[in-house]
Amino acid sequence: MAGLAAPRTIITTDPELDDLNSMLRLLLYSNEIDIIGLVYSSSQFHFAGNPESGVQPHRWPDADSAFHIERAVAAYEQVHANLIVHDPRYPSADRLRSLIAWGNVDDVGDMGADTPGSDLIRRVLLDDEPGKVFLQVWGGHNTIARALRSIQDEYKDTAAWETLHRRITNKAVITSFGQQDTTFSDYIRPNWPGIESREVATRVWGYFARDVVADADLHLLGPEWTRRNVSEVGPMGAAYRVWGDGEQMAEGFDEEDYFGLDGLNAEELAAQGYTVWMPPQPSGAFISEGDSSNFAILVDNGLRSWEHPGWGGWGGRQRRIATASWSNTGVLNADRTGDPREEWSSARWISEFQNDFAARLQWTVRGDYDAANHHPQVVVEEGLDLTRAPGSRVRLTARASDPDGDELSIVWWQYREAGTTSANLQLKQAGNTVEFEIPADATPGETLHIICTVRDSGTPTLTRHQRVVITMARE
Repeated sequence: MAGLAAPRTIITTDPELDDLNSMLRLLLYSNEIDIIGLVYSSSQFHFAGNPESGVQPHRWPDADSAFHIERAVAAYEQVHANLIVHDPRYPSADRLRSLIAWGNVDDVGDMGADTPGSDLIRRVLLDDEPGKVFLQVWGGHNTIARALRSIQDEYKDTAAWETLHRRITNKAVITSFGQQDTTFSDYIRPNWPGIESREVATRVWGYFARDVVADADLHLLGPEWTRRNVSEVGPMGAAYRVWGDGEQMAEGFDEEDYFGLDGLNAEELAAQGYTVWMPPQPSGAFISEGDSSNFAILVDNGLRSWEHPGWGGWGGRQRRIATASWSNTGVLNADRTGDPREEWSSARWISEFQNDFAARLQWTVRGDYDAANHHPQVVVEEGLDLTRAPGSRVRLTARASDPDGDELSIVWWQYREAGTTSANLQLKQAGNTVEFEIPADATPGETLHIICTVRDSGTPTLTRHQRVVITMARE
């Protein structure tokens, strides 16, 4: 599968504060992620309401407000001229605006009627373009469910239905941060049992990131790092929600939305009527960006994690929990001490994805290519998908370069948990090459994952990988 282009993707999102933060980061990757839809949807936490059916809005911005997708695109528009200096592939703000559509937002689980957003998803699922389409769920599944039901209603009694159902099943991949309504379990899974679903609710991107990162990485969520690298860096950084910023998600008192308040401890918040479900943090600190694990799978960092849910990357690593369902829950990876640790499959990457964010924000304010850092490049000469016999000796060679002329470090390592064999290889690295012997008792068909990690000496340090997947040869 080496060299495959990243798949197309559609984002469905509700107006949670972390969705704004995720949207801002996503747009900084719009040069390398093929975004084809930005769709508003509801969830159990946010819905617009419908006076005709007696549903009152819940934590939904005023209709005259700029919603979070528009806010992120407006900030992006201010810096686009600088971004294209660093990569001309960045789309225009007008192009991004053309992708915005309103989905099903009236109520939690609303899928009662077609909407512009569900129609957009429907058109993509029915088109003839090859490859997967990743349908990202940052809120509820309901707008995606509506699109699928619209297709089913139109074609289920036709001769084309069986073939079409199979084609869409093979085409769609749903990624989600939790089940924020019941439409996946009530409609999608019973009617589309083969669609791949990846549950990517990683805490490292969310409100409780501090519970799972290593102590040495906690500063990456703190106020000093966040101010210096995010909040004080141009319009996109200024739009990013942080603790004590004075903002709220919707007008009126909300007992769970106290993130904009500054300098109050849990007891003081409770005295004002708030339900303190997350410990307050210092002013200017990271709040949450929970939905970023959805698109982190698609980032072109060389980990290729979009190709298989068990491979792992910035969006974590998933295990199979049912025939077509995968989840981060219960996934263990060996941490820096060698001990198995839940959530480490995503938390292990925090320093590189935060540095990557900081570097891209620098691109937004620097219109001179030479004034910012850029990613190193690495190629494995032997290829990325190899077949080798048990007992054979393997040699891999990396060719790395850096557009800024920075010094590079190259490290080869085995991602044991991503492979399907328990073999613990003895890697012998010499410069940019690595050699190892595949155990003679390795089982044909099993896989080994060897990763070449290249880091530059720039500021902030940037990282690129190449993942080599070795399949044991069958006789």
